[in-house]
Amino acid sequence: MNGSASASAMDVDQAQEEEDRFLAFVDYARSALSLEPEEDQDQAPNGNGTEASGPGWSWIASRILKTCIAYSSGVTTAILLSDLSQAWNGQHRARAPKKRPECINQLKKKHKRTKLPNTITIDSIYERNFLSLSSVLEVVIVDAFSLPGTNIYMLTLGDFWSSNTIDLYLHRRYYDLADPQNGILKKGREIFLTGCYLRTATEGSGFPRLLPTEYLVILLDEEEDDDAMLLGAQFCSDSFSSISLDAVNKGVSFSLYARIESIGLLEIPGRFSTLQGKQITLVDNDGVKFNFLLWGEQVLLANLFSVGSMLALDRPYIASSVESSIETSDEFCLEYGSATQLYLVPFIQHEEQVCVALTQNRYQGPRLLNPLDSSQDPKVSQVSLPCDSRGSIDFRDYPFQSFVIDLRDKMTGISLYGVVTDIIKDKHAEEAIFSLRIEDTTGVIWAKLHFAKSWSLGRLNLGHTVYISGLTCSMSKKKCLEALWFENDSGSSFFNLSNLPALLNSSCLHKLSKLCDLSGQTSSTQICRVWLDQITHCHVNTKYSHAHCGHFVNKTPSGVMVCSFCHYNCDAEVMRTFHLKITLADETTKVFTWCTGQTAAELLQISPDEFYELPEEEQVMYPSSLENEKFMVAIVNCKNRQGHGDNGGLIPENDDVSWEITRALKCE
Repeated sequence: MNGSASASAMDVDQAQEEEDRFLAFVDYARSALSLEPEEDQDQAPNGNGTEASGPGWSWIASRILKTCIAYSSGVTTAILLSDLSQAWNGQHRARAPKKRPECINQLKKKHKRTKLPNTITIDSIYERNFLSLSSVLEVVIVDAFSLPGTNIYMLTLGDFWSSNTIDLYLHRRYYDLADPQNGILKKGREIFLTGCYLRTATEGSGFPRLLPTEYLVILLDEEEDDDAMLLGAQFCSDSFSSISLDAVNKGVSFSLYARIESIGLLEIPGRFSTLQGKQITLVDNDGVKFNFLLWGEQVLLANLFSVGSMLALDRPYIASSVESSIETSDEFCLEYGSATQLYLVPFIQHEEQVCVALTQNRYQGPRLLNPLDSSQDPKVSQVSLPCDSRGSIDFRDYPFQSFVIDLRDKMTGISLYGVVTDIIKDKHAEEAIFSLRIEDTTGVIWAKLHFAKSWSLGRLNLGHTVYISGLTCSMSKKKCLEALWFENDSGSSFFNLSNLPALLNSSCLHKLSKLCDLSGQTSSTQICRVWLDQITHCHVNTKYSHAHCGHFVNKTPSGVMVCSFCHYNCDAEVMRTFHLKITLADETTKVFTWCTGQTAAELLQISPDEFYELPEEEQVMYPSSLENEKFMVAIVNCKNRQGHGDNGGLIPENDDVSWEITRALKCE
């Protein structure tokens, strides 16, 4: 349901005239970081032949909002730029090794695959003197040797992003592969590791080493003759169809080669606890599917796999489905046995040339204070973005802001900045699913939010300005474009800027508006300096709200508390809150508004419980003491302009009041 709601160029121009200081600061920060010297000269050029540099738009926006949460009392330009610079340089310091071993330099020339999500660099191990079990090392063997006077094999490892190398004590299950004459674990071979323990320098020799790990995968390259011969000689004679009960009972070992189709969680309910594992679905060249199961600590191995890669399993343990206690129509499944060895031909994520939409070049927003000459900015017509085996293009590192008008099917890693104009709870789904109608300056789209358990984003209402990342665009059953968001997916985040405590005290992220500037067409969050007026017309009431979402609850005839937003029974999750209607004034006009929660408590300078305990006559008199008190406030237009409430959408809590105060801060 993509905005056929697309705005005309004139509408967009008008919207851009009302400068959004948050967007302006993101563009300013992106320009500043892009001008920092790049140490790594190996970066791939973009579509115009110029080198891509600096972080993507969504990375900067997310980092700014995370910093605002960390500095709830407010941020400055210096704080934000310092944090952005340190975070970016710290994250990418390993891109610029001073000197790598020559064998790594040779491999790096044809290195095209994308880093795995949990990958860390060898340099970072030295910097932090720490290594978690779930970390992944994508490394190259620089040297293989045995310790003098022993049969202990050691591998010296380097990676594409580090200047340091580190030694690994090889696990004995791989000793036959480290033979100096015929072994595959030799100089120049790429491997993936996980489940590693770090022996720090203080525990033995003067430098850290990695202790043996069973979780090692050897990388193969089908374009290399030796690797192609290995695959053809060892892994092409067996297939999933050749596995039989008779062969298994006779102890026949198999060497299998298949594509990874999916990687998912696996839970087997037990008497006292649930056994958790990972289920990797494999498809061989005949199209036959088989499950490869990992249990207990073995699940770490799944961190080394990616969908689309080819997995070669030498001597997997073959278990019956009954033995593995999983519900499947297959008679057998594969497991990681004590003799199993794994080889991987990684899926190379091809890049797709994406044309930069007209929206990006025309509406990047003004530079904050114009400290940088925008005429010097590179004019980009195309950028290269990763494309997976299903043809989906990953926009996580897209250098520009994404707009609704530019969204298409099979786009992933999308971030959107806009205003919520409707919210619908899916009452028929077993899990917690909410649909948000998000509007930006170019159009509208429905975003379907999937939560692991229940709503977890705090109070959200119509008119609130939000930033959401980790969206995937796809066509719905009704052939409409929709955006999907999953709470636990990597890269998923959600920020409600209208409720952000730091916003009011961060002048670099907002500009002050006058109350006379508010109109029915106002959509974004407005920051105003006001005082409380006409206190005699003030309405103060206390109600119960749902602690999870901050919305009011209704009491059913049977006495059960039901949330008006989540539609859950929430008797044990309610808290007393304010329902306040009050007049704000400045030098230009007066506006009747409403608020609830912490915002109302800040304006009234008393908690809901304390107010409730006051005698009734004192409750009536209390607001009069606040006449002319001055505040900085964030105000949004909460009127449901779309009229979806009758169709299951969010019904406004104050249909007679158009303006909600989402945040307030007393002026000294």
